[in-house]
Amino acid sequence: MGPRKSGPQTGDLFRHPLVEMINLKHPLVRLADVMDWELIENAFGAHFPSTTGRPALSPRLVAGLLYLQHAYDCSDEEIVNTWMENPYVQYFTGETYFQTEAPMDSSSLTRWRKRIGEEGVESMLIVTIDAAQKIGAVKSSSFDRLIVDTTVMPKAIAHPTDSRLLERSRQNLVKLADEHGIELRQNYNREAPRMALKVGRYTHAQQFKRMNRELRTLKTRVGRVYRNVRKNIDVIPEAHWAKANDLLFRVNRILTQQRKDKNKLYALHAPEVECISKGKARTPYEFGVKVTVATTLKEGLVVGMRSMPGNPWDGHTLAETVEQASILMDKMAKTVIVDRGYQGVVVDCVQILRSGQRRGVTRGLKAMIKRRSAIEPTIGHMKTDGRLDRNPLKGALGDALHDVLCGAGHNIRLLMKRLRLLWPEIMDWLIAEWARNMGGPLLLPA
Repeated sequence: MGPRKSGPQTGDLFRHPLVEMINLKHPLVRLADVMDWELIENAFGAHFPSTTGRPALSPRLVAGLLYLQHAYDCSDEEIVNTWMENPYVQYFTGETYFQTEAPMDSSSLTRWRKRIGEEGVESMLIVTIDAAQKIGAVKSSSFDRLIVDTTVMPKAIAHPTDSRLLERSRQNLVKLADEHGIELRQNYNREAPRMALKVGRYTHAQQFKRMNRELRTLKTRVGRVYRNVRKNIDVIPEAHWAKANDLLFRVNRILTQQRKDKNKLYALHAPEVECISKGKARTPYEFGVKVTVATTLKEGLVVGMRSMPGNPWDGHTLAETVEQASILMDKMAKTVIVDRGYQGVVVDCVQILRSGQRRGVTRGLKAMIKRRSAIEPTIGHMKTDGRLDRNPLKGALGDALHDVLCGAGHNIRLLMKRLRLLWPEIMDWLIAEWARNMGGPLLLPA
């Protein structure tokens, strides 16, 4: 059934109106009044074809929780609990009266993300861009010049080691055998964990011969369990064959992959994870997915974010990034500033400026190129203040949703900061207008 209609419900007359409890000058209140919630309701409402059953949650409620979750770096449980305690959050999500019970179970946010998909989260990013224009945080001319860069969005996995991957594979095979009554010759529940522990200790002591010996023995034990389960796969009901074959395929990849192989499996539950090297001394390798980021040159407003599976070269992602940003801004960018990693890339109808470029560079273009590094703190804030540093969502779809939501959360933080700074300007303007029209100063109460 369609989303629940907003408005007073039975019993609301005995609750406290939020407008009597909050400061209407608060940035979150003023931001809620300028955002185009109707666009979100239209975008989310397309996912409710049925007209029967229990009404769904309000799209504004879900969108507001997702906005603030990524603006304040909260988990699903934390943002729902904050909603019950904070009247400003309730006002932002469209409530009229103060509520004392949770609006949903935190697991509902997981289903909502899958339901709205990439189109839904991109519409949320569009709303933040429109709100930035309404409050004057960004001008329409700012969309002509963009900064584009790439970063790595790490996945929520443990650091991959061969011993841990082998032990996790054995545990999952033994669990699969127990669930479907497969009789194993040996499950190595006592021996294998000790071997994995020894591998770590020998590695720490730099006794690599002993480490390799224990690792080979552990791989042999896991291989025996793997072949025993594969031989008796007919015992498993047909409805569970897909899940069992998927597990066997991943375990086989772990057993056969070598140290310097490409496209290695780094997490048993997340086969989409890639090993990406970004040339950092503190983190030579990061395990996740590459993400492209597009921001305005002057204000640093995020106007495009997209995950790029397969770890492509940065230059191959530029055309797709510019296309996405142009769609979200509803305007084609004229100039894009990038770093040296995009050497030799050409995009139709777009001027590409690179760091270190000297030929044909005027004084104005040189100033634009020097500002390219302004995107680095934007990415840093999304990782430290937002949720870009660790993606807990599952699969390639989770990667595609999480990065766009991180961009929307960064824009929310940027707009709230702008509104905090804008209020003194508005008061100065009101005082000046009063003095000009009334012929005397405006006396405000102390």
